[in-house]
Amino acid sequence: MSDAATDTHCPYCALQCGMGLRRTDDGAAPVEVVERPGFPVNLGALCGKGANAAAVLAPGTRLTTPLVRRDGELRPAGWDEALDRIAAAVTATAGAHGRDAVGVFGGGGLTNEKAYLLGKFARVVLRTSAIDYNGRFCMSSAAAAGVKAFGLDRGLPFPVEDIPRTGCVILVGANPAETMPPFVRYLRELRENGGTLIVVDPRRTRTAELADLHLAPRPGGDLALALGLLHLVIADGRTDEAFIAGRTTGWPQARAAAMAHWPEHVESVTGVPVPQLREAVRLFCEAERAMVLTARGPEQHAKGVDTVGAWIDLCLATGNAGRPYAGYGCLTGQGNGQGGREHGQKADQLPGYRKLDDPAARAHVAAVWGVHPDTLPAPGRSAYELLDSLGGEVRALLVAGSNPVVSAPRSAHVTERLRSLDFLAVSDVVLSETAALADVVLPVTQWAEETGTMTNLEGRVILRRKAVDAPDGVRSDLDVLHGLAARLGHGEGFPTEPEKVFDELRRASAGGVADYSGISYSRIAAEDGVFWPCPDPGHPGTPRLFLDRFATPDGRARFAAVQHRPAAEEPDAEYPVRLTTGRVLAHYQSGAQTRRVAALTAAAPTPFVELHPRLADRLGIQEDEPVVVVSRRGRTVTPARLTTAIRPDTVFMPFHWPGEGNANVHTNPALDPTSRMPEFKVCAVRLEKPE
Repeated sequence: MSDAATDTHCPYCALQCGMGLRRTDDGAAPVEVVERPGFPVNLGALCGKGANAAAVLAPGTRLTTPLVRRDGELRPAGWDEALDRIAAAVTATAGAHGRDAVGVFGGGGLTNEKAYLLGKFARVVLRTSAIDYNGRFCMSSAAAAGVKAFGLDRGLPFPVEDIPRTGCVILVGANPAETMPPFVRYLRELRENGGTLIVVDPRRTRTAELADLHLAPRPGGDLALALGLLHLVIADGRTDEAFIAGRTTGWPQARAAAMAHWPEHVESVTGVPVPQLREAVRLFCEAERAMVLTARGPEQHAKGVDTVGAWIDLCLATGNAGRPYAGYGCLTGQGNGQGGREHGQKADQLPGYRKLDDPAARAHVAAVWGVHPDTLPAPGRSAYELLDSLGGEVRALLVAGSNPVVSAPRSAHVTERLRSLDFLAVSDVVLSETAALADVVLPVTQWAEETGTMTNLEGRVILRRKAVDAPDGVRSDLDVLHGLAARLGHGEGFPTEPEKVFDELRRASAGGVADYSGISYSRIAAEDGVFWPCPDPGHPGTPRLFLDRFATPDGRARFAAVQHRPAAEEPDAEYPVRLTTGRVLAHYQSGAQTRRVAALTAAAPTPFVELHPRLADRLGIQEDEPVVVVSRRGRTVTPARLTTAIRPDTVFMPFHWPGEGNANVHTNPALDPTSRMPEFKVCAVRLEKPE
């Protein structure tokens, strides 16, 4: 065993906790995780997922050779054969059906370098518009609302260290005690400093247990709740008129919209009692400074952009934006959910958070890439729309680091679409459920085996460092893109060295909203990360946004004049119960990696459906008995877990498992008209006992 540890970061959530990796020779995983107490975000603390991250690298757990489908079975193959088969399929598909018949589906866990090069590959080599990524399912609604209100989307416009220094936090639809446990120290410090915590969640989660006030709206009620709170702020004379006049636009329209949501009406819609609404307003407005933080709960809806806009309105109306220790922020979910949507794997974007339909943006990026702007494709379909088109308009698909068989809404339908493809290739660390359907599977490096940058939920660009060589037969995604580009006639422009890719990304992002041009590997290492925008090497980075002006053309924040509307699918006589979904402490996203870690599967071995004892009594359901959950889209069977921590009109399922326990069989692909976010967080179901 070597005593020296390599400083790096956790492979999981957007907190991107610092950790050390030390080589071992005990025959299990090639490295072990050790604390890295000097990194400011987590100060050495890790959750169980991070502490056990190295287990995925153990022999027999991860892929170590390419696989190709022969006679209906996936069989080991060499790299040349695998890449040749992909290149031939891409060429044949584009020749027969057009360039847009070849699709690319990326992932929010890819490094900035991989996401950047994947987008370049799609637009320069494939010249297809059919590219999007699973981050669309993460925080696209918050991103769109942030752009509308502030002119810029960065999950948190301030570092996490600011949170304990505010006076009140409203945490909406977030459960960091299970999804990113090291973050909870900031909530505890907030309360230790005399601040208050309000948690909005239909379940009394581990996070809600920490709160001074817990509001439990019906799933789908977050928009009405935010408007009801704003109504009370106005009615009680608690608005900050000087801030509204000096730094915002659109207040008269937003004010009128909020006044249509009087407290008793909001109680009837949300189930939150009027006294609790009034107490929330009192706590929020009596604090000298306050914050609203949202996560997937209010965002994963067909009205997610409007919902986040209403919560932003609450901040703007009370002057809690554009000043220290106050404001709106979003808790990004995926490891590189922030950076992954900034540099070109999203359907409508180019590097630097540029818009693909902006002629100036196209000209700038095309110059960096050495192509004519007219050769770049137009914006394409959003993630679900891309998946829904498989086997029709899109006939061949390349997937990088995503598992839509488990993670996509209406997942049984998406699985059918994947099966209908003429050709499917998947790059991943493990044989995920999606990879198992592929014609070619490419084994790629995991975080400990590669160097690259990530951008965490604060907008802090950090550096993962290679700690150990990958097994023989494993290559990086950059190698994959280089090899495919060469086979498709582009021998130059796709380097395999991460720092070279990052240097090109810096040039491509220069002058954009997410400007990384002043960030370098050496700066990141020296400064424990650099906050974007950072437009030149002498710039200090921007930990806190909007202190002088917002990023809109006139420098003012924009109110959103929005109205509550029902969920896309409300309960009825046939499907009388609301289903909501989420994560559990031991697992991450589709579970493709965490379900392969013994310590984590021991903690959470199976899926379940959580329901209130009153609902269980009415249906004759006992603890741990199998329960059939039926929706308009499918059927699952999972054990019952009875708890008074959930509303009696709502059930909860975690989404980490495939097969009979796959919660996303039920989730509704109704899309937000702006963000194209599916409505993961509420749909109508009924519960039955198995026959």
